[in-house]
Amino acid sequence: MAMGTRDGEQSPLWVVTSDLPKSPGHTFYTRLNVLLDTHGFDRFVETQCQRFYASVMGRPSLTPGRYFRLLLLGYFEGIDSERGIAWRAMDSLAVRSFLGLTVHDAPPDHSTISRTRRLIDVETHRAVFTWVQERLVEAQLLKGKTIGIDATMLEANAAMRSIVRRDTAESYEEFLTGLAKASGIETPTRDDLARLDRKRKKKTSNKVWTNPYDPDAKVARMKDGRTHLAHKAEHAVDLETGALVAVTLQGADQGDTTTIVETTIAAAEQIEDAQADVPEPQPLEEIITDKGYHSNQTMVDLDAVGIRSYVAEPDRGRRDWSKEPEAQAPVYGNRRRIRGRRGRRLMRQRGERIERSFAHLYDTGGMRRTHLRGHTNILKRLLIHAGGFNLGLVMRHLIGFGTPRGLQGHPATVIATLLVLLRTAGRRLVAIAAWQPSMAAGRWLPSPNANVVNSSAATTYTTGC
Repeated sequence: MAMGTRDGEQSPLWVVTSDLPKSPGHTFYTRLNVLLDTHGFDRFVETQCQRFYASVMGRPSLTPGRYFRLLLLGYFEGIDSERGIAWRAMDSLAVRSFLGLTVHDAPPDHSTISRTRRLIDVETHRAVFTWVQERLVEAQLLKGKTIGIDATMLEANAAMRSIVRRDTAESYEEFLTGLAKASGIETPTRDDLARLDRKRKKKTSNKVWTNPYDPDAKVARMKDGRTHLAHKAEHAVDLETGALVAVTLQGADQGDTTTIVETTIAAAEQIEDAQADVPEPQPLEEIITDKGYHSNQTMVDLDAVGIRSYVAEPDRGRRDWSKEPEAQAPVYGNRRRIRGRRGRRLMRQRGERIERSFAHLYDTGGMRRTHLRGHTNILKRLLIHAGGFNLGLVMRHLIGFGTPRGLQGHPATVIATLLVLLRTAGRRLVAIAAWQPSMAAGRWLPSPNANVVNSSAATTYTTGC
């Protein structure tokens, strides 16, 4: 065999579609499409999104079913940005099969995904999230009786160096320069500004500073100790099954005792909507949280709506109930419950279930740093991301794996891949055995036994090449 050299390549003018590469599709995505098609996912989202599309005129659009599949792809592949989702749809034949793209269809551009997201409102995204929860209810993977609530910080798509003062609109560096000149330094250097900044206290209060490009982003301390502009995502998780009941996005400067109100209301509504077709729906009865959510008002509010609280209580020493006597009974009742055997067991489950949802959505799911601005835009992406997490629970119930990565290295997957390769190789062997080289004539002649698979002849021909 002689070694060739690479010359300039010219694309052919015409290409037969049967000669183009094809993919049998990823096993996980194939089964996921079966699940979505069985329950009429495309018809549902088209009905929900019909009012956002023009009936007669308009540019070629991204169909709702394909748009939501692209956002689900972001969760299952761990892709953080819409540019990355668009690139993945262009690069992978298996993903194209999942999206329903034929050889003639161009994958959607990231600008088309972004425009479609801005077009469809957040309530429609929440309706899709509820649709997924209905599948959980059908599979008995969502109970709704006992939920755990916790929050985490998401890094915002905004830099600290771009913050400005709310009163004068001057940047942080301009503010420090003014302070340095006021202290007697006529021409301050960067070292002088850094030294002056280290001596100041309460340097970046959200009451004084804001980001002009993303006002919803607030200054907060991240898990690793860094100070950054961030958003606060709060989860409500079913402690019996691990299903995600509700997701809310709120300001990073809001305390836990403030944000729990919105998350509790959202969780109660989601549980009710997901069980709309259940004859005897299970209402929300119990809430489990950590000590950051404990306050007299929280205990009074939960007791007033008939929800049992299992909230870890910080050590505040001896309490004086003369000013708030109505909070004494709810606080003592919560203390008695968390010290019991069931309370300790629920606290262990809370740490396990909620931290797992954080890890899947934000660490392996790629949403720890957001690439969008504004709570509305981020919440749209976050709701479908959470829907992908719940779909993973359904898929784990059906096939034993909740993500495409879970199938890597599994024996069943290896066997299925080998069968596909053997089937493809068998077709090639049949084609090779059907033709025999004729050296004398300098052309290819059909074999007299073209309909018979001659493995030895095929092997000889392959070795000769």
